[in-house]
Amino acid sequence: MSEQDNAPTFNIQRMYLKDASLEQPNSPQILLEQQAPEVDIALAVAAAALAEGIVEVTVTGTVTAKIGDKTLFLCEARQAGIFEVRNIPDEQMNGIVSVVCPQMIFPYLRANISDLTVRAGFPPVLLNEVNFQAMYESQAQAQGEAPAENA
Repeated sequence: MSEQDNAPTFNIQRMYLKDASLEQPNSPQILLEQQAPEVDIALAVAAAALAEGIVEVTVTGTVTAKIGDKTLFLCEARQAGIFEVRNIPDEQMNGIVSVVCPQMIFPYLRANISDLTVRAGFPPVLLNEVNFQAMYESQAQAQGEAPAENA
């Protein structure tokens, strides 16, 4: 093996929309309501090894808009990326798949959710930027783990 074979490698193989859905269970009646909806946004990150040195990272965004107790719409999208990650120290891998990869995927998720809500006839839902480092550290702390340095 040459030194190049042992060099740290991080490459994006592919970005893709894995799943998207939009439901309007109370349409068309709820569209006549004049009050502004309450909007709830939830994000989740998941990772799965596909092969040696190849990982799929998925960021899921769920947007629920309600007027009172009735749902105006429910929009969910799962944006994924396949990454080649080789020769990275184990203590840095969690940070890469929990912070670096989601940061690269998030703009695509944000655009897809906005586009989906606009195509459904609603104003665009613009997801605020997310601090995936803080999210990772919070989850690690909740699980009693120490986050990797310089993740």
